[in-house]
Amino acid sequence: MLIAHPAFGARTSPDGDTNKKQHVAKKKNKTGTAKSVKTAKVKSPKKSAVKKQVVVEKRKPVSLSTPIEPSVGGRGVVSDMRYWSNPDYTRIAVSVDREVQFEYHQLPAIREASVPPRLYIDLKGTHVAPGVKDIPIGDGLLKMARIGQYRADTVRVVLDMESIKDFKIFTFSDPFRIIIDVKGDRREELTKPRETILTPLVPLAPTVKPESVEQKKPPKPVIGKVRRIVVDPGHGGHDPGASGANGGKEKDVVLQIGLKLAKLLRDELGLDVVMTRSTDVFLELQERTAIANKVGADLFVSIHANAALNRNVSGIETYYLNLAKTEKAAQLAAKENGTSLEKVSLLQAVLFDLMANYKLNDSAHLADEVQKALYHKVSGGYAGVKNLGVKQGPFYVLVGATMPSILVETAFLSNEKEEVRLRDAQYQDATAAGIMGGIRAYMSSMK
Repeated sequence: MLIAHPAFGARTSPDGDTNKKQHVAKKKNKTGTAKSVKTAKVKSPKKSAVKKQVVVEKRKPVSLSTPIEPSVGGRGVVSDMRYWSNPDYTRIAVSVDREVQFEYHQLPAIREASVPPRLYIDLKGTHVAPGVKDIPIGDGLLKMARIGQYRADTVRVVLDMESIKDFKIFTFSDPFRIIIDVKGDRREELTKPRETILTPLVPLAPTVKPESVEQKKPPKPVIGKVRRIVVDPGHGGHDPGASGANGGKEKDVVLQIGLKLAKLLRDELGLDVVMTRSTDVFLELQERTAIANKVGADLFVSIHANAALNRNVSGIETYYLNLAKTEKAAQLAAKENGTSLEKVSLLQAVLFDLMANYKLNDSAHLADEVQKALYHKVSGGYAGVKNLGVKQGPFYVLVGATMPSILVETAFLSNEKEEVRLRDAQYQDATAAGIMGGIRAYMSSMK
C-alpha cells in the first residue's frame, strides 16, 4: 500500500486534504496544458510562518485506503522523471502519458526541524508507474527530487532546494512533459572543456596523410566571449524527421553536417564543441537545450532539413525563438516540435514568460550572420539556391536556452533536387563551412 509521505512537505488535515491556509508564497498553475509559470524569486520566510509550519508538519499523514494499480482507467500515468544539472542550472522533466492539470507550491525552510525549502508539484488525476523513483541530485541547487503517490488520484513531485535564485515551470506536448528549470548564480568561469561531456564527438576519418597532419599548425585559441558551442543535429533514432522521395532522412543528413561543423569549429576556430548526439540516437527536445545549459555553452546551433507539401519549395532559412510571424513558420514549428498547430498556438500564448533569460537580440544577430554566410557559401557552388532569410518561431528545442541559440534549416528534403544535394558529401561540407563562417562573423562582431 502506498501512503502519503510526511517528507513530501505536505501539511495534511485529518481528512487528507491539503491545508491551503498554511501554504507560504503559494502560486498555482490552473491548467497544466502547454502553460508556463512566470519566474519566481525565492525569498526568505518570516519567522512567524516557520513556527506555524513546525506544528503542522507534526500531523500524521493519511494512508491511502486502496492500492494504486498500473492499469487504472481514466488516470494519467507518470512514467518517468529525469534531470540535467550543473552548479547554476538544473532541469527536471516529468513525463506523463496524457495532458493533466497540475499546480505547484513553494514552502520555506523549517530550520528547527532541519527541513530544507521545498518546491512541490501536484499532478491531478494521475498515478505513478512502478519503477519511477526519487533522484538524489546534490548539485548545489537541489538536494533531491522526490516522487510519490500523495493521494489516490494525485502524484506529488517534491524538489528539496538548497540555493536557488529563480525557477520556471512550463510544459511540452506530444508526449506531455512538465519541465522545471531551476537557476542559481554562476559559480565558475567555463574557460576549458569539462571532463564529463554527455556525448563526445566521434572522430572523423582522416582525409590527409599522417605526415601532413604533423606539419599543420594548431589553430590559435579564440579569445572572446564565445568559447564553447553546442551543435545539435535534429531528430535521430526512431525519429527520422523529414523524408525525401528518394529515401533521404533528415536525421542522417543533419548528423553528417553536424559532425563536419563540429570539426571545423574545433580546427578553424579553436572552440570547444559539444554535440547533443554524435550517433543515430534519439534525444527528447527538452534534453537538447538542457545539455547546452548543463555544459555552460556560449552558443547553441540546432541543425535541420526542411520539408513542405509543395515539392517545388526550396531554399535556406534560419530561425530564432520568438512568436511565429507567418502560418508557414507556425507549421514548421509544429513539424520540428512533433506536435500540432493548436499546441504551437498555446505555446505562443505563454512564450514571453519562457524567454525571460533568452538572448533575443543576440540570437537574432547570430541567425543573421549564419544565414548570410551559409547562403553565400552554398550559392557560390550550386545554382538556383534561394535565400529565404531569417525568421522566428516557437521551437521547443530552443525553449529554456540561456545562451544565443538558432535553428538552421539547411535545405528542403521534400524537394528532389535539394534532397540529392543534402545527401552529397560536398554539399554537406559547404553547408558546414557556411555555418562556421557565420559563427566566425558573429564572434568577430562581439569583440
